[in-house]
Amino acid sequence: MTDFITTLIHHPYQPPAGFAAPQPGVFKASTVFFPSVAAMRQFDWKDKTAYTYGLHGTPTTYMLEERLCTLEGGAQCLLVSSGLAAIATVSLALLKSGDEVLLPDNAYGPSKSLVEGELKGWGISHQYFDPMNPADLAAKISPKTRLVWLEAAGSVTLEFPDLCEQVRICKSAKVICALDNTWGAGLAFKPFDLLPGHQPVLGVDISIHALTKYPSGGGDVLMGSVITVDERLHMLLKLCHMRLGLGIGANDAETVLRSLPSLPMRYRAHDEATRILAQWCTQRSEFAQVLHPALPNSPGHAHWQKLCQLDAGGAAGLLSVIFKPEYGQAQVDAFCNALKLFKIGYSWGGPISLVVPYELASMRQHWPAHLRQGILVRFSVGLESVLDLQADVAQALTSVRLS
Repeated sequence: MTDFITTLIHHPYQPPAGFAAPQPGVFKASTVFFPSVAAMRQFDWKDKTAYTYGLHGTPTTYMLEERLCTLEGGAQCLLVSSGLAAIATVSLALLKSGDEVLLPDNAYGPSKSLVEGELKGWGISHQYFDPMNPADLAAKISPKTRLVWLEAAGSVTLEFPDLCEQVRICKSAKVICALDNTWGAGLAFKPFDLLPGHQPVLGVDISIHALTKYPSGGGDVLMGSVITVDERLHMLLKLCHMRLGLGIGANDAETVLRSLPSLPMRYRAHDEATRILAQWCTQRSEFAQVLHPALPNSPGHAHWQKLCQLDAGGAAGLLSVIFKPEYGQAQVDAFCNALKLFKIGYSWGGPISLVVPYELASMRQHWPAHLRQGILVRFSVGLESVLDLQADVAQALTSVRLS
């Protein structure tokens, strides 16, 4: 090579092997070089024995996939750009025109929008079942049903279902069940081994996880995962994943990898503070109901108690309250606006506490019998001092007290 520009591009230097440090390396690639044409023809993108193209994996994404499998007790993992993308990938891989999918009525809102929009338009029907009544799920499974979505705890209202019985029903009907495990984060319970020590092993078929939340922990990454234990099912999902061209950025993978070691400690801290705040909220006269799985009066508490860790680390960092009916929407909105430490914003799992008021009537087919009437507000408890958060809620309530 006679031109230094060519030398810069094709520089012969290679760093020595064997470098080790606390954080894994960040490998960015679309193109991956092959040592020969024979190797290019031989390498298979469907496993982790080689590298073929950036979308199919790099050392950075392989490492994140393997660590997430360890977290949730799975065998294979796919990474996508968000939790909703994980839900969509599962649905697109497993459903076709004429099929039916079932969802709990308290499912994540965008998941319901997906079945009511794109999936319906493609000839895929859906039904919603009562998450607190396993018999309703069993009655709604039909010969057309190909997929059942489960959530524990339920979105916004945080009911904890009889997840074990729901899984048993799906297994008995030979229908694939997929769990949105974002709330549990692989820590509150193991989705593929719900009752450790029991035989036969009871678990879901697919676990999706919005890594945006607790695994990221900073409120600055969008990512999702799809984890399985069955190789055949994984390959169905992986082929769809490939055909859709789904992938994630190496720097985002690095951020989640950096956050994973502190995940159990952060999750425990969110959990401990939320339990304290939830108990305090039960003493406030402004609230008709406090929803948190660890509270004895919260819907599904007995199911949570059976499945999850009873000490801190098994109830996450979400808490919802229902204001008494005499508080109107304007007053509840004013309460949210008056909060200083709780910021108004979606998502959860980061260091800063968040609050969102919800119009629950527009999110459910019917008002659930186990919920009091009133306007619901959901808190995501961050990593601030719980006493400071408690004082913040108190001052905001005082500012909007009924005249």
